[in-house]
Parts: sequence; structure tokens; C-alpha cells
Amino acid sequence: MARYALSGRTGFQNAGFLGGLDMSGQATQARSAMLVTGCAVLGLLGSMVGLSVLGAAEQEQDAAPVGFATTFDSGRVPAEFVPWIGRAARQCAEVSAPLLAAQIEAESGWNPSAVSPADARGLSQFVPGTWATWGVDAAGKDGSARPDGVADPFTPGDAIMTQARYDCWLADKVKRMNVGGDPTRLMLAAYNAGPGAVERFGGVPPYPETQAYVAAIIASMANYTDGEPAETGGAFGERVVAAARKWLGTPYSWGGGGPEGPGRGFAQGANTVGFDCSSLVQYAVYQASGGEILPPRVSQLQVTAGKAVSRDEMRPGDVIGFNLHGSYDHIGIYIGHGQFIHAPKTGDVVKISNLGEPYYAGRPQKVRRFG
Repeated sequence: MARYALSGRTGFQNAGFLGGLDMSGQATQARSAMLVTGCAVLGLLGSMVGLSVLGAAEQEQDAAPVGFATTFDSGRVPAEFVPWIGRAARQCAEVSAPLLAAQIEAESGWNPSAVSPADARGLSQFVPGTWATWGVDAAGKDGSARPDGVADPFTPGDAIMTQARYDCWLADKVKRMNVGGDPTRLMLAAYNAGPGAVERFGGVPPYPETQAYVAAIIASMANYTDGEPAETGGAFGERVVAAARKWLGTPYSWGGGGPEGPGRGFAQGANTVGFDCSSLVQYAVYQASGGEILPPRVSQLQVTAGKAVSRDEMRPGDVIGFNLHGSYDHIGIYIGHGQFIHAPKTGDVVKISNLGEPYYAGRPQKVRRFG
């Protein structure tokens, strides 16, 4: 939703997130207690394990922004909107056709008549106050490419051209801020939460809705790109991701696994060979480093090792910890496009999940880089 402040923020209801958010943007989805039987309890063993980083990380690289190819795959876009997205994407270099399409999917689900509970309107979900400033008369209500004298958020051509105009302005504005992070993520956060919030927090604001919105659009851009978007984490990060991916589908085993691979756990994991959340991270980093880096065994200590990285600068291969039950009791590996690989809980398997899921998006997070 395009607005200057998050008063009454509702989220991108047609992207499937509204059900997990209340009107203040706080997660309302019932919290499962099942993870208490997973990495959370294992944290109690931290003082017994005592493993630490043994090797120095490879030479650190500058944080890389998200890089996306801009070749537009319009196959998922309603035909009547395709010309407008192509035209709008020519307004500035920072705003591509895949980005515009992913935004519209998140904002309105391609419904030009959409109206949110906060009175955000049309394909691009502008609230009246923002539309009054930015609205463009580019098309006619009859679908023609001739202006009809009225800038209307419910007219698709007007909405899409205004969306790009506003995006371009935000992209330029965040460049001028003394704020670190990937410009695409910052621009999207400013579109959702307002540029003032981005400046105030020095990056993507910690609002669950805004963080979920940014992650969802980054992930969705792949659906509108001809060829896989390139979000690279460097050679070390790619090796971390590859090491973890080898074990997709492996059972969760409480206390099981380690730097050499899956293993038999204890207590509820006593009869299961597999990984828990922190052993999967330990294994992937250890293998990626050729045995030079051995992270601590438990998640609460893993989020204190390596190098701290802002959420804005996260890239594939970075480790992301979640404070689910009062401590950083769950952890996974970011793989790009708003997704991470992890071993969730007893009864589950190593799998890929989305950071935009309300259960994770609403929790405090820490990101660490080991290579």
C-alpha cells in the first residue's frame, strides 16, 4: 500500500497475509508450541556444549545488493495490463517491469477494483491522500491510452503509471538518505511504510507487515522475470546453501547431527537420525569452509558468532536466527528471494520456508555471516 505513514496499515491482503495480521500490523496467528520441543529446548544445553568458532572466516566481501534481471516475462500478467507495465518501467532505471508486476500482485492481486479496509484503492492500492499528490492521468476508463481528464486510482493505466512515478521518486529519495542497505528493498519498504519510517529506522522498518511485504515482492519478482533473478551471496555463501540443500527432506532430530552430517539425537530425537536447526547450520558452514569454521552448536550462541549483518544486507548463505520463545531458539540459512532453509521441529523435515510467513516475520531476528 502506498502511503506516508503506517497508521491503520492493513497489508497486502490479496497476497495472503491479512489473515495473520491485525490492523496494527502485529502477528495474530496462533503460535504453535511445538518448537519448544525443538531448538528452543536444546538451548538449555549451551553451557554443556561449549563449541566455538575455530577458524577465521574467508576475507569478507562488501555487502551485495539484490541483483535482478529486468527481462520481463508477462505470461502471468492479465493481457490488458502488459503494455502499461512496459511503459511504466521506462520511467527510471531502478523500477523494472518485474518489480512493478510483483508489487501489483502483492497489493491487489491484479484486481483494479480492490479497496482495502484502510481505503487504499485500485491495482496499486493508493490511499486518497497519497493519490492526490501523485496521481497521473494517463489513460481512459474505457481502457484506451488517451487521458480522459481524470486521474483515477481505479483506472489501470493511471494506477500503474502513478505506481512507477512514486516508486522512482522513492528510489531517488532513499538514495539521498544516510541509510545502508539494498536500494530495492529500501524503496519497497518506503512504498509500504513511508520514506520517513525508512529514514527513522535507518533501513527497512521493523514492522512485521513491511518486512513481509518486502520479502514477498522480492520473491515474487522471479515469477515475472524471463530467467532466474540473480541474488548472489558470493562463493562462500553459495557453498553454505549448497551444503544445506543436500539434506532437504532429512528428518528433524532433537540433538542430532553435527559438522560431519546427520546423526542420532536424544530424548525425543533418540530414535531419529537427522538434524536439528542449529546442527544443520553448523554442518553447512563447516562444510562450506572446508573444516576451517566450526560455529557453536546451539542457536543462542550461533547468533553471537561470525559477523553481524543487517536484515537489509542479508544475502544467500547468511545465517538468520529467530527469537520465538524469549531467546534466539531457532535458526536457519537464507537462500535468497525471501526464503530460508531450516530444520523446524520434531516430526518435520529439513525444508525451505518463506521469511514472509507471519510466524517468522513478526519475530525478532538476527543475521550473521561466517564467510
